[in-house]
Amino acid sequence: MAVTASDERWMSLALALGRRGHGRCWPNPAVGCVIVRGDIVVGRGWTQPGGRPHGETQALAQAGARARGATVYVTLEPCAHTGKTPPCAEALVAAGVARVVSALEDPDPRVAGQGHAILRSAGIEVETGLLAAEAAEDHAGFLLKTTEKRPLVTLKLASSFDGRIATAGGESQWITGPAARRYVHYLRATHDAVLVGAGTALADDPSLTVRDLGVGHQPVRVVCDSRLTTPATGQLGKTAREVPVWMCHGPKAPERALADWAATGAKLVACEIDEAGRLDIASVLRALASHGLTRVFSEGGGQIAASLLADGVVDRLIGFTAGLALGAGGLPSVALMPDAGLAAAKRFQLVETRAIGADVLHVWRRS
Repeated sequence: MAVTASDERWMSLALALGRRGHGRCWPNPAVGCVIVRGDIVVGRGWTQPGGRPHGETQALAQAGARARGATVYVTLEPCAHTGKTPPCAEALVAAGVARVVSALEDPDPRVAGQGHAILRSAGIEVETGLLAAEAAEDHAGFLLKTTEKRPLVTLKLASSFDGRIATAGGESQWITGPAARRYVHYLRATHDAVLVGAGTALADDPSLTVRDLGVGHQPVRVVCDSRLTTPATGQLGKTAREVPVWMCHGPKAPERALADWAATGAKLVACEIDEAGRLDIASVLRALASHGLTRVFSEGGGQIAASLLADGVVDRLIGFTAGLALGAGGLPSVALMPDAGLAAAKRFQLVETRAIGADVLHVWRRS
């Protein structure tokens, strides 16, 4: 059966549903599912917090007996392995669905085409690749974790018109306005974790939580601090038992600092260091992925931004630019990077630009 405009409409709905799981269902992908019978939606679902139940399970439970003979639209190949729950592919077979339209094949070796094979062997018609580019965008974090062993990285830079994040005297609150700051809270909520460097943690003593949006979940708060110079008595340490804090540290972190942070309930994540004695950012990302994170939102500061950009691991670049200039004495949004020449500089593709309050929002994607 050929893919139709109606198929695209239902898959678009499944993708929209799946996005509701962003930031909430790691280490699993945020899958959306819609079950349609006679052009009527009889079931819909998305991956629930913590990764269970899956989107297909949710949709099938809602559809009940009406799933028999129906068409299922799912944003990623139904799973084929038994984990904490039985395979979704087998659940679809048992429900008696007639057709499954999926956007992407799952690269997880435990699935990798086996879910589609289970469906086809049961006589179910299977269509793949519908809105694949959109689905790859939505599932980018899970796909990267599976294939490259690192999470998707979104780097946020909020700066003056001349690229400064603080005055020469260190004043930084607030360069951008309340509308931009509110949008940052939304971005935090759609990622599994918020990442900052030791400089930001020391200078701002931030909480890094989502506030004033009515959101019931919080991202993991990650600090890159090779020697654990961030005091455990600050905001992060005081709230580590309520909202997770992960401290990425190097092999030379003092035993006392390790003990102090462990006492707060924070997770200690051992990472490698680079030639300059800083945390190796590739090692940090591998460690975060190994602990299940799929989407990381970096809020700086300048050294973390420089490390991520220099390593070529920034997938989304989000800028908030304010209409003021602070001059050369101000703190740059990106620290010193290796100078390999303009031709070698990594360029990003512009996705969106718009006014946000009194500031400008610009969103870029890795080319």
